[in-house]
Amino acid sequence: MDELRLDGNAAGGLLGEIFPFEMTTTQVTCANCGSLWRVGQAMVYGHDMGTIVRCASCDNALIRVARSPGRYLLDMRGVRHLQVEEA
Repeated sequence: MDELRLDGNAAGGLLGEIFPFEMTTTQVTCANCGSLWRVGQAMVYGHDMGTIVRCASCDNALIRVARSPGRYLLDMRGVRHLQVEEA
């Protein structure tokens, strides 16, 4: 399957299965360039192996998610920190 590029909102459903808060409105700081973005503003690449959320400024991989039977594999090395707003 070809790689599919979408905006960060496309990862909202998958990230919502993992996190108990709305991830598309959560702000992340890129560990590479220091840019601050809402996850919904980032770029998402989806393919058979998983989903990659990338910084809209420098294309750094912020979040990598793969799903396998009974588990998720989550790599957030590209995020310096998350800013989660209270509901």
